Amino acid sequence: MGLDLLTLAFERPAIDWHAFAPELVLLAAGCLITLVDIVFLEKARPYTAALAGIGLLATAVPLLTLAVDGTERVMFDGAYVVDEFSLVMKALFLLAGYVVVLLSTNYVAEGDYWENEYYGLLLASLMGMVMMASARDLVSIFVALELLSIPAYLLVAWRKRDLHSTEAGLKYYLMGVFASAVMLYGMSLLYGVAGSTMLADIGTSLAGMETSPAVVTMGIVFVVAGFAFKVSAAPFHTWAPDVYEGAPTPVTAFLSVASKASGFVALLVFVFVGFYARSEVWEPLFWILAALSMTVGNLVALRQTNVVRLMAYSGIAQTGFMIAPLAVAGHGVVNGDQALSAVVTYLVIYAAMNLGAFTVVIALARRSGSAELTSFNGAFQFAPGLTVAMSVFLFSLAGIPPLGGWFAKFEVFRVLATAGEPWGYALAIVGAVNSVVALYYYASLARRMWADDPVDGDLGPVPVTPSIMSALTLCGIVTLAFGVAPQLVARFTDVSLLAFVG
Repeated sequence: MGLDLLTLAFERPAIDWHAFAPELVLLAAGCLITLVDIVFLEKARPYTAALAGIGLLATAVPLLTLAVDGTERVMFDGAYVVDEFSLVMKALFLLAGYVVVLLSTNYVAEGDYWENEYYGLLLASLMGMVMMASARDLVSIFVALELLSIPAYLLVAWRKRDLHSTEAGLKYYLMGVFASAVMLYGMSLLYGVAGSTMLADIGTSLAGMETSPAVVTMGIVFVVAGFAFKVSAAPFHTWAPDVYEGAPTPVTAFLSVASKASGFVALLVFVFVGFYARSEVWEPLFWILAALSMTVGNLVALRQTNVVRLMAYSGIAQTGFMIAPLAVAGHGVVNGDQALSAVVTYLVIYAAMNLGAFTVVIALARRSGSAELTSFNGAFQFAPGLTVAMSVFLFSLAGIPPLGGWFAKFEVFRVLATAGEPWGYALAIVGAVNSVVALYYYASLARRMWADDPVDGDLGPVPVTPSIMSALTLCGIVTLAFGVAPQLVARFTDVSLLAFVG
């Protein structure tokens, strides 16, 4: 028997190198940055950000060729899939990462730390996110999750001599590890029921059950709870305000967009591939998470005196809007399809307007050295362009037409209203009330910037670096374009033909 085992031929799995090209280019970029830093040491500092940006742009090339080809690529017996959905999400991660690199250029250069550490960790985390978009089994999802999470823990604590940054990194790490453990336990329960790590097999196994056994219910609850932490949904949001405030501001922008989007990607894949048939379990969970996130995030945001913490609670509330379509996604294939499209649409638009808002925060906070609300008073008098841009992003987050946020919220409310279920209408009412509350604190911040007088009386202009200007331009164009011509984002987020829906 032992001899037979030894003589068994090993069959190497077929690898589609074109499908893996984005991941390989991103890996090569990270290795190049590390090598340049090792060889040239301090001389390499001015070029590190440029190499990171070029690496991300180079990664987009195979992504475009895969999109033009249009072929769905399935590898490792379905564990890794490159389809329309994964390409859209990979593009979102790369664009968000590129904007974060632009935000980081001057911020990191002015710090007394090795820039290789920062950009290397950033690219490593992005590679985990890119892998997450294609992962379709429990093992690959968990590996991708840890690959994106571990560098993020280190990025939060990147300012080693700053106690606030160190504390934020430690808190993020401890709570993140706990959430991963809870999620892993839920995955193990689903594996025990289905006897397979493939999400498609798990979905088939659960679909064959007339009712949900306790072990299945527990597995789904634990998985949803783990990812609720990753996307900072209430009541699993407690880490976000402290971590956002303590982390370097570009890292905060990265966590609020790219990290949140990756958590949603995994959650969507789990819902629509793994346990779509057990909607009676996960729909009530998402209803509670959505209602709590919107309400808690907006109400606590009203009391904030720091812009970064205000944006943190705003992000928690926005998470509630993103989760809301999933609360009614189990009512037929058509509505599930629409719910998926609404979530992806919201993610894309949210990335643009939230990154734009953080860009303005970085520029203005750099002038005063503070992110307190009072430091933004009278910003129109010394930074009129930044004030106009911030107003655009704030009112877009509030969902005011013709800015991009209105279409994102419209899609959410449309899905809730067309579900034809009482809890769908109820969640739409909760969302409408919270939209009014959010408009209040967004408008209050805008009023400070337009109408109040500067606290220090300093009317000197705020220097805007080329990288900041590039980030503002990119985010502003996307925010305005998706609001004026929503068919643009609808075209790229039309996921109605995804094989795993239904």
